[in-house]
Amino acid sequence: MTPLDIIADACRRSPRSVREGRLVGVTAQGATASGLGRLPIGSRVRIVAPLQDGLLADIVGSDSAGTRLACLGSTDGLAPGGRITAEPAASLHPHPNWRGRILDAFGQALDGLGPLAHGSRACPLRRPAPDAAVRRGFGPRLSTGIHAIDLFAPLCEGQRIGIFAGSGVGKSVLMNMIADRTPADAIVVGLIGERGRELRAFIDAMTPQTRSRTTIVIATSDSAAAVRREAAYAATAVAEGFAAQGMVTLLLMDSITRFAMAGREIGLAAGEPPAVRGFPPSVFAELPRLLERTGPATESAAPITAIYTVLVDGGDHDEPVADAVRGILDGHLVLSRAIAERGRLPAIDVLRSVSRSLPEAHGDDELTLMREARGLLSDMADVEAVVRLGAYERGSNARTDRAIALAPRIESFLTQSPRQPFERLPFAALTDLLKEQPKDD
Repeated sequence: MTPLDIIADACRRSPRSVREGRLVGVTAQGATASGLGRLPIGSRVRIVAPLQDGLLADIVGSDSAGTRLACLGSTDGLAPGGRITAEPAASLHPHPNWRGRILDAFGQALDGLGPLAHGSRACPLRRPAPDAAVRRGFGPRLSTGIHAIDLFAPLCEGQRIGIFAGSGVGKSVLMNMIADRTPADAIVVGLIGERGRELRAFIDAMTPQTRSRTTIVIATSDSAAAVRREAAYAATAVAEGFAAQGMVTLLLMDSITRFAMAGREIGLAAGEPPAVRGFPPSVFAELPRLLERTGPATESAAPITAIYTVLVDGGDHDEPVADAVRGILDGHLVLSRAIAERGRLPAIDVLRSVSRSLPEAHGDDELTLMREARGLLSDMADVEAVVRLGAYERGSNARTDRAIALAPRIESFLTQSPRQPFERLPFAALTDLLKEQPKDD
C-alpha cells in the first residue's frame, strides 16, 4: 500500500463532519469536551494542549455537561481550553512480517527492530463480528500435545475456549505450552494489563520456532484503561488480518478479565451506574462484541482459534465476568489450585472442564475411553476423603476398587512439564493404562 493509498483510506473512514471542540473539564480517568456533539459514541479525537500535544481519546458518552472522553494516555498536563479535533477510526494493516514482532496497542513496534511493514488491507480495531450465516462449523481437531486437553476437552480449529483460574496456578505456563505445541501459521498473543516483566518471561519460555510465528501486542498494568482496552481490540484486529490472508491463526489473550476491568474504569468515569459487583452494563455488552469476532472460518477468512484467560478471584467461578465469558465461549478449562498444590501440572480439573466440540471431536472408541477415564476420576473424587481417613475397606465395591487403583496412574499420566517431548495423540497410552486391573492385597 502506497502512502497515497493510506491517506485515501484514512479520508474514507474520517467523520463526514469534522468538528473542533474544546476541553472543559479534566479528571485522572478522562476529560469532558464541548463542541463535539455531532460525533457519535466511539469516535476518536485528538487533544492538543500546551503540555500534552496529540493525546488520543475516544468518545464514551455525552450529556448536558458535554462530551465525555476516555484518554489513551495520561491526563497529566491537560487543562480546560485545550483544542480537540476529530480523528479517523483506528485501524491496523497487518503484514506477514509482523510475526516475530512486539507491538503496542496502537500498532507501533516496541522491540527496536525497525519500522513495521504495512499490509495491503486495513483491519479496523472496532468492527462487527461476521454474520452467523456465513460462519462454518469447527475445523479438524487440533493436537496440543497436552494430555488433559486432547483427551478430556479437545480443541478444534476455530474454537474459542477460556482458561479459568486464580492467580499463580499456571495460566501463563499453560498458554506457552499451547503456543509451542498447537499447529498454526500465525500466533497472536495479547497481554492485557499484565506486569511489565511478564513479557520477557513469556518470550523466554517460547521456542525459537514459536517465537518466529508469534506477534505480541502488549499494554501493561500501568497503562491507561483505554489503552488496555485498545490492546485487546488491536490483538484481535491483527489476528483478523492474518486470517484474511489465509493463515490459520491462534489468538491467545491474557486476560479478558483485565479487559473487562478496563471497561469498568471507563464506564464508571463516564457516569454509567454500576450494575453487577461494580461493573456497568456496557462491559457486558462489549464482551460479546470482542469475543464473537474470532472463531470458525468464513468464505473470506481462515479460522481464528482463540484462547482467553479469565481470572477468578478467590476461586469464585460464578463471578459476573467469568459467568458472562463462559456463556459466550465454546468451552472452558478450569485450573485448580488444589491440583497444583499436589504437584500435578498443568493443573487442569478435567471433571469441571468442558469442550463444546464434543462429542463430534472424538471418534466412538475415543469417546468410550474418555468416559471411562473420567468416570474413574469421578469415582475417586467421591471417596477420596474416606480413603484418606482409612475408613474404606477394600473389596466393598469393585468399581471403587478399580478407581482407587487406576486414578493415581491417570493423574500421573496427566502430569506434564513444558519441556516434555510432544505426544500427538495419547489415546493408545491411556488405553494400555486402563487395561490394568486392581491388585489383590
